[in-house]
Amino acid sequence: MRSPESAYDRRRLRQWLAGEARAAGVSRRTMLRLLTTAGLAGSVPLPLGAPAAAGPGSAAGSAGAADAPGAADAPGIVKPLPGAWFTVRGTNAETRFASLAETGYHTPNERFFVRNHTATPVLTADDWSLTVWGDGLSHGRPVEFTLDDLKRLPAVTRSAFVECAGNGRGLFAAQQGQSVSGTAWTLGAIGAARWRGVRLADVLRRAGLGPGAVDVMPRGLDADYLTADGTNLGRVRRPLPLSKALDDVLLVHEMNGEPLPHDHGHPVRVLVPSWIGIASIKWVGDIQVSARPLYSPWNTDLYRLFGDSHPAQGSEPLTRQTIKSAWELDWDAGLRAGTEHRLTGRSWSGTGGVVRVEVSTDGGGTWRPARMHDTPRRDGWVRWSVLWRPPAPGPYTLLARATDSGGRTQPDTTVHNTQGYLFDAVVRHPVRAV
Repeated sequence: MRSPESAYDRRRLRQWLAGEARAAGVSRRTMLRLLTTAGLAGSVPLPLGAPAAAGPGSAAGSAGAADAPGAADAPGIVKPLPGAWFTVRGTNAETRFASLAETGYHTPNERFFVRNHTATPVLTADDWSLTVWGDGLSHGRPVEFTLDDLKRLPAVTRSAFVECAGNGRGLFAAQQGQSVSGTAWTLGAIGAARWRGVRLADVLRRAGLGPGAVDVMPRGLDADYLTADGTNLGRVRRPLPLSKALDDVLLVHEMNGEPLPHDHGHPVRVLVPSWIGIASIKWVGDIQVSARPLYSPWNTDLYRLFGDSHPAQGSEPLTRQTIKSAWELDWDAGLRAGTEHRLTGRSWSGTGGVVRVEVSTDGGGTWRPARMHDTPRRDGWVRWSVLWRPPAPGPYTLLARATDSGGRTQPDTTVHNTQGYLFDAVVRHPVRAV
C-alpha cells in the first residue's frame, strides 16, 4: 500500500505538469533549456503556465569506493576535517565509516558528514529570527520568532538519522558500471544524532495556521545556489505537505546536547525524520505557508528519478529514504588470516526499523545472521557485529543485507537513475587477509 506521502507526491507531480504550481526565481526559458540538457524537453507536456524548474548540471559521479583519505579542509566548511574521519568531496565532507567504530549510537558532531550546496554561513543566535509568512496563514501577516521564542515552546528530543538522497551514488559506477551525475558519495553521507527543538506544528499554529493551508516551504539562509552554467536557483528550499509538517517535523537548535554547530544548521534547522536530507533545511530563515501547491528546483528537476526505467517526465518527488548497510571498515582493509576478528557495521531504513541483518564473508555464497546491538526503531539505525576468521591469505568480499519492519530487504542491484539517488543494493566490500 502506498503511503499518504506518495499520494501527495503523485498529485503534486500532476499539478506541476499541468502548470498549476509555483516556483519563483527561475524563468520558463531557463527551465526549458535545463530540461533539454537533461534530455526531458519534448517528452514533458509543458503548458504555457508551467512552473520553473532547474538542475545543477553536476559533474559525472565516476569515483568508486576506494577513495584516498580526505583533505584537511573543504571550501566553505567551518569544522576541521581530518583525513582519518572524512573524505572531502567538493563543498561536502563524507564521513569515513571506519571512523564510526566504537563511537556509540549517535554520530559525534565532529564526525558528522557535511552536505553544503554553497558554503556554511556563520550566523549568531542573537541576530537570528524566523519569519513565517504566506496566504496559508489565517490573518495573512508575517509572524517572526526569535530563538528565545522557540525555546519557550514545549521542547522535544528525538534521535534520528539524516542522510543525503545521493548516499551511495558512487557505487552506481563502481559496482554496477553505470554513469550518474552528482557527488560520488560512497556510504558516509549519513549520521544519526540526538536532536532537541520544537515541533514545527506548534510554531505554525502559533503563527496562525489557516484552514486552507496545503504546503509549507522552509528556506535556508545560506547563499543563493548557482548552477555550473551560472543559473541562479536562489536559496535552498523544498516544500512539505502540511500533513507531514504537522506530524513529526521539528525545528531543532541542539545536536547531541550542544548548540547546533555552524556546519549543521546553527542556530536552527529543520529535521524531517525518515525523509531524504534535502528536506531537512539547514540555517532556516523563513517558512512559507501556502494555500496553493509550492514548488522549487529541489523537487521538480532535482530529487526525482529520471532514466530509462522511470517515467519520461520523471518520478514523483522523492520523500522517504531507502534501506542500506555499511561495514565499519576501510575499503580493502587488511585483516590477519587465521585470526578471529569482530567485524561491525550499521544498517538503516527510511521505511521502518531494521529487524534483521545477514552477512556473507564469501561474496554471497553463504549467509548468516549478524548479532544486532540495538532495538529496531523508526528513523534510526542498528549496530551489528559478526565474528570471522579468514581461513587463508587473499582477497575476500564482505556483504551485509538488511530487512526492515516493512518487509523490505536490500536487493542485489539498484535500478539505475541518471542522478544517482537512493542506492540500496547490497554493497560488495573488499578486504584482504594477510
